[in-house]
Amino acid sequence: MGVTAFSPSIADNVESPPTLSAPEAVEGGWRQTHLGRLLGHALRRFDARVLALMASDVQVPLALSNLAARSQVGAAHIHITRHLAIGGSRLTDLAASAGMTKQAMGDLVDQCEAWGLVTREPDPHDKRARQVVFTSSGLLWLEAFRQAVVRAESEFAQAVGRDVATVVALGLEAYAGSYEG
Repeated sequence: MGVTAFSPSIADNVESPPTLSAPEAVEGGWRQTHLGRLLGHALRRFDARVLALMASDVQVPLALSNLAARSQVGAAHIHITRHLAIGGSRLTDLAASAGMTKQAMGDLVDQCEAWGLVTREPDPHDKRARQVVFTSSGLLWLEAFRQAVVRAESEFAQAVGRDVATVVALGLEAYAGSYEG
């Protein structure tokens, strides 16, 4: 898939995007090749690869590996892995960090708790609250996630070249670093 509407003049059009005629705007390939769509596809591809690597990792508890292999574990479950603090997080903080509603995160935590990835414990700082923490199986899952991310990043660098991978990582870090979402 080409990036025709974006790539020829990204540096030239930082301040003003090219104007498209009405037919180009309606039918144009820009909807298929704009940066947001490409980033979304790249994220889904990356997450799918990470889950595939985790499904074949012998260090992942068998039940969790089987869930990943059967596509029962998805990108939403990766939110727990990405956002849960090692020492535990309150559900509201976890939801905010992942950009999800408290209810959606609660459902996700319920599922991950049933799988043995996490558990809920009393919050040591507030007796009225509970926090979500990794179980020992969850920590094995987290380590498998780390290793799978490293491998997927290496595969990405091999696919696009190390220099391009470095520029992409630096650009995304700069762009995402200013996001308060």
